[in-house]
Amino acid sequence: MARRRRALVGIGGLLVVGGALAAGMRADVPASELEARHATPPSRFLEVDGLRIHYRDQGQGPALVLLHGSNASLFTWEGWVRELSAHHRVITLDLPGHGLTGPDAKGRYSWTDMARVLEDFRARLGLERFHLAGNSMGGSVAWHYALLHPERVERLILVDAAGYPREEPSPLVFRLMRAPGLGELLSRVSPRWVIDRNVRAVYGDPSKVTEENVDRYYALLLREGNRKATRERLRITTDDGLWKRLGEVRAPTLILWGAKDTWILPRYGERFDRDIPDSRLVVYPDLGHVPMEEDPARTAADARRFLAEGVTAPPAPASGGATP
Repeated sequence: MARRRRALVGIGGLLVVGGALAAGMRADVPASELEARHATPPSRFLEVDGLRIHYRDQGQGPALVLLHGSNASLFTWEGWVRELSAHHRVITLDLPGHGLTGPDAKGRYSWTDMARVLEDFRARLGLERFHLAGNSMGGSVAWHYALLHPERVERLILVDAAGYPREEPSPLVFRLMRAPGLGELLSRVSPRWVIDRNVRAVYGDPSKVTEENVDRYYALLLREGNRKATRERLRITTDDGLWKRLGEVRAPTLILWGAKDTWILPRYGERFDRDIPDSRLVVYPDLGHVPMEEDPARTAADARRFLAEGVTAPPAPASGGATP
């Protein structure tokens, strides 16, 4: 009898788990449907070596390119665009496997590969020299690009950037996505509450997360091919050893970090500051992993001051003497 009860309990547990998984099953959403909702002006698309890149190009002045983090999109920078576009030409884009750009048939998901995609994108836009900033994964792509193309990068901004071999486990959701079998399952089971929880986890103050923001993260994750691309990307070995060359970064570098970042700990910001020769570190006591999204006004003000240092003032008019 006891054995039968245990069997019934086990079957009941499996039914509960199976029901929860079935309830969380979400089909991919066609790109055209999401583009109709999210690729509103000033969104544009540019064909770059077989990849249709979603980007926005706003404002006037020295060019500033912004790179988002893992499972994010160009929308993470909208606050900085509002704050900086009066003084800069601000260019944001969805990296391969993200947002409305979607998956890359060539599987260019490593940091070095994404830096190469960025170089092709730069060439298509006709940029010569520009400022470059990146958050998390995008921060690693940014400093990889600065190492590979030092002649292009005027100034570099790293916001809670990835890049060093981790001394602690990566976030649970990333470890689950890497697991054989389970990763494939999670690519199909994507309940909104999981996305809500992960977005709140990267904020220093979770109460700042809006339902609109969670809805956008969720919708763009479901874009056809993005979840499969995420699984492929997370299974790529990220330690390519280039972090050992950070001392070769020539661009003046501003490092911004949230003290409450539990995804990439603040000590890595200190390490970037030690390893990059011409750098400075700003830590925000109340912010988390995405400071530019949590407090765009304060973080963009620091970025604006830093970028202004690279602007050469016009020569002062000569004083005294006769006018010819």
